Amino acid sequence: MKSSKTICLSQSALIAALYAAATYLSAVFGIAYGGIQFRISEALMIFSVFSPAAVPGLTVGCILGNISSPMGIWDVIFGSLATLLSSLAARKMRNIKIRSLPLFSILMPVIFNSLIIGAELTMLIPDSKSGITLFIINSLEVMAGELTVCLAGGIPIYYALKKTNIFKRI
Repeated sequence: MKSSKTICLSQSALIAALYAAATYLSAVFGIAYGGIQFRISEALMIFSVFSPAAVPGLTVGCILGNISSPMGIWDVIFGSLATLLSSLAARKMRNIKIRSLPLFSILMPVIFNSLIIGAELTMLIPDSKSGITLFIINSLEVMAGELTVCLAGGIPIYYALKKTNIFKRI
């Protein structure tokens, strides 16, 4: 019989690999980094609802995915921080549901990424606009992409995982 630590580590590693691969796939299409980003990997944030192993898995996957970011080490640090905080918050809110959907969990990456990545972009990309105006613009751009991916990808993944009960079987 497999130990629960082995199962947790295996789940984390698989989630990290999926997240990193999906980020690199998004990068191939030029939509993984920058202001408006549509990272396919962000739809996987819903895994936090199903398993505590998702928190380290998503964070490590983000670190690996951000290694090739044009923002360099800053994206590794701030992007991974946003992923860690949003996956922790999503995990904590997993039982708060609206019409059987953990909507607050789905929205955590939208909130954390818009604020943290919005601030990162404001600090790293020079612009003629004032600081607060640029931060608001950057945050709204990140929010738009994140909201699209988390809703359009995260909700179907949630229902598919709920139906198959895959995390309970492993």
